[in-house]
Amino acid sequence: MGQTIAEKILSAHSGQEAYAHDIVVARVDFIMGQDGTSPLAIRSFEEMGGRRVFDPERVAFVIDHSAPSPSEGVSNLHQLMRRFAREQGIHLYDIGEGVCHQVVPESGRVGPGSLVIGADSHTCTYGALNALATGVGSTDLAAAMISGQMWFKVPETFRIVCRGTLPPGVYAKDLILYLIGQLTADGATYMAVEFAGEAIAQLSMEGRFTVANMAVEMGAKAGLMEADDKTLAWLARHTRRQFVPVRPDEDARYARVAEYDVSRLSPQVACPHRVDNVRPVEEVAGTPVQQAVIGTCTNGRLEDLRVAARILAGRRVHRDVRLVVAPASRQVYLEAMREGIIQALVESGAAVVTPGCGPCVGTHNGIPADGENVISTANRNFKGRMGNNKAFIYLASPATVAASALTGKITDPRHFLESR
Repeated sequence: MGQTIAEKILSAHSGQEAYAHDIVVARVDFIMGQDGTSPLAIRSFEEMGGRRVFDPERVAFVIDHSAPSPSEGVSNLHQLMRRFAREQGIHLYDIGEGVCHQVVPESGRVGPGSLVIGADSHTCTYGALNALATGVGSTDLAAAMISGQMWFKVPETFRIVCRGTLPPGVYAKDLILYLIGQLTADGATYMAVEFAGEAIAQLSMEGRFTVANMAVEMGAKAGLMEADDKTLAWLARHTRRQFVPVRPDEDARYARVAEYDVSRLSPQVACPHRVDNVRPVEEVAGTPVQQAVIGTCTNGRLEDLRVAARILAGRRVHRDVRLVVAPASRQVYLEAMREGIIQALVESGAAVVTPGCGPCVGTHNGIPADGENVISTANRNFKGRMGNNKAFIYLASPATVAASALTGKITDPRHFLESR
């Protein structure tokens, strides 16, 4: 019987032929923890009697959620991470280096066929590189740091085929929001999602990361894509490591297959307080906004900043709007500076903050006030997500966020893109 991508990767890493619903113990290729989850993992590591991580080259910590530290308590947690990383010889991405789901792919340590776990729910981002990557809890992370292994229930696979070509002014973020709106927040619970079709193939790698990043918002354990020439070219720029692409068999068994023609898709907006509360921009245009955010592990990459700058350059952010921009990594920040993107954003009125998670998680860098509407490129809009449960968060593409920042209300970005 044929296998899906997820089944093949778990088979290769467990040493047994694995299919959906099987329980396997598999060796992991890479382990990641961030500053919201690593301190508990360190304590669990010690409580389990751990002395050394199984392989320092395969473990990394990232300080990105609260970077720089906004409080004494967080500073002490960061100190704990730095001390553990130094003692164990593992790599630590400290403040300013960027979001975990940007710096890990940039490091070249993850690629086709990799099995990756991270103590962060959006670890599924690496599926854009044809890796099986999934979020785990801090105690599971600790056990894996000691053993180099983890048990998995092999997930069923849901194949989503996206046909057609995205229209001008419609981006990867619009595509994934649309899919989540169609499938709902639990439409792929504990499944591995394979994204396929010409619309996916046409996306840049940045766009593919965006789509894979939000697979968890439809309940998926992982979001996977096949590796093609774009994937391999991207990897060649970041690593000399050799990876072997994993493709599904023609007779692979899927729990579900769905096809969507996205040729007539319009910009999408997820309305409060659910990611699957998605509507075309035309239906919510005119809603006032007081804050706009461009960044996060979903849309803080160079391509995203370019799109925003294309709309914002030579214009001014609305006087009643605060625009916060958080580059996904130092590398992205530097390249955006070299291209003049940062200058264009700052001249438009944007406040550029340290590369990292920025205001997404709600610890600092832009907590909204009571009753305020925020339009953001983030991946979640749950009540209280940005630090205030009396605020309202709308999710959209960088283009829609930039256009809305200019007008002070949710705006179709195609009006501004057509004039450039």
